[in-house]
Amino acid sequence: MYSDEDLNSAVAAGALSAEAAANFRAHMSAMRALPHASEEDFRLLNSFNDIFVSIGIVILLVALGAIGQALPGLIAPQPDWNVLFDASGVAPSGKALDEYSAASRVNDAWGILLSGVAVAAAAWPLAEFFTRKRRMALPSILLLLAFVGGMFAAAVGGVMLAVDDGGESKLGAVLIAGAALLAAGAAWLHWRRFMVPITVAAGSAAIAGMALALVTAAIGPNDIDNTVMLLLVLAAGLGVFAFAMRWDMSDRARTTRRSDVAFWLHLTAAPMIAHPIFALLGVTGGDNPGIGAALGVLGVYIAFGLVALATDRRALLVSALAYVLFALTFLFREFGAVELNFALTALVIGSALLSLSAFWQPIRRVVVTLLPPGLQAILPATEETGFVPGSAASPA
Repeated sequence: MYSDEDLNSAVAAGALSAEAAANFRAHMSAMRALPHASEEDFRLLNSFNDIFVSIGIVILLVALGAIGQALPGLIAPQPDWNVLFDASGVAPSGKALDEYSAASRVNDAWGILLSGVAVAAAAWPLAEFFTRKRRMALPSILLLLAFVGGMFAAAVGGVMLAVDDGGESKLGAVLIAGAALLAAGAAWLHWRRFMVPITVAAGSAAIAGMALALVTAAIGPNDIDNTVMLLLVLAAGLGVFAFAMRWDMSDRARTTRRSDVAFWLHLTAAPMIAHPIFALLGVTGGDNPGIGAALGVLGVYIAFGLVALATDRRALLVSALAYVLFALTFLFREFGAVELNFALTALVIGSALLSLSAFWQPIRRVVVTLLPPGLQAILPATEETGFVPGSAASPA
C-alpha cells in the first residue's frame, strides 16, 4: 500500500515524475469514481507486520507501566490495611485513617509518575526505529500516544504529590494545566523529530485541555457547573475544527502530509463538538429526552451533514451517529413501533448513510455551489484536480 506521502517522496527523489504521479492519482480516482480529495486517505496499516509489531509494543509498554506501578512500594510503601485494626477488631482512629489515606495517596502518585516516565522513556527510542527508520504506520501512532500520554501521566503524578486535593482546588487546576502544557510540548518535540500526522491532533487536544483547566481555575473548580463545562468543551472543539480547516486549506488537493494532519484534527474536534451539543439538548442522560429534543438531534445531524459535505470530511457524521440512533429509536417507540423500533432505526440510518456515500459527490457539488465564492475557493474542489507539480509543498 502506497500513500500520497510515498508518491511525493518518490517524486522528490526523482524515482517518479510529477506527471506520472498525477496520472496515477487520476487513474485511481477514475477507477473508484470519486475524486482523490474525497477519499480521506490515511494510513493505518502498511502490512500485517504493523499489527504484529503493535502487539509487541503494547505488551512491552503495559509491562513497563506495571513495573512503574510496583516501584513505589520501594519508595513510599503503602501500609497494610489490616495492621490498622488491633487484635480485637476495633476500628482504627481518625488519625490512623488519615495517615493511611495520605500514604496511599503518595503511593498512587508515585505509581502514576513512574509508570508515565517508564512508558515515555521507552516510546521515544522505539519510535527512532519503527517510526523514523521503518516508517510503520500503526506502531508510529501507538508510540506517539504512549510518549505524549506517558509525559502527561508523569506530570499528573507530580501534581498529585504537590497537592493533596486531586486537582480540585484552583492551585490543582493550574498544575493540571501545566501537565497538559507539558504534554503539548512533548507532542511538539515528537513532531519535530518524527512528523507523525496524529501528533498535531494530540498536541491540540493537550492545548485544549490546558485552556479548560485554566478557565476552571479562574472560575473555581467548585463553582463551575456542567453546562458551563460543556460550553467550554464545545468552544475548544470549534477551535480545533478551525485549526483543522487551516491545514485543509493549505492542501486542497489532499496530496501531502498536511491532509493527514487535518484528518486527525477533524477526528479530534468532532466528539468535542458533537457531545456538548447533544448533551445540552438532553439526550445523554439516559432519560426520556422528549420529542422536541429528539427532533432537535435530527436537525443538528442534518446540519452536521451539510458541514461534512462542504468540508469533505465525515468525522462529524460518525461522532454524532450514536446520538441519532438514540433519538430515532425514541421517536419510533413514541409513535407506536415498539417491537421494531431498533430495526427501523438501523434501516433508516443505514440506508441514509449508504445513499449519502453513493451520491456523496453530486450532493456535495450542490452544497458547495450554494456557498459564497470566497468560501468555495478555500474548500476542497468538487472535481478531480490532479497533482500539480510543485504543489506538494513542505510535508510539515
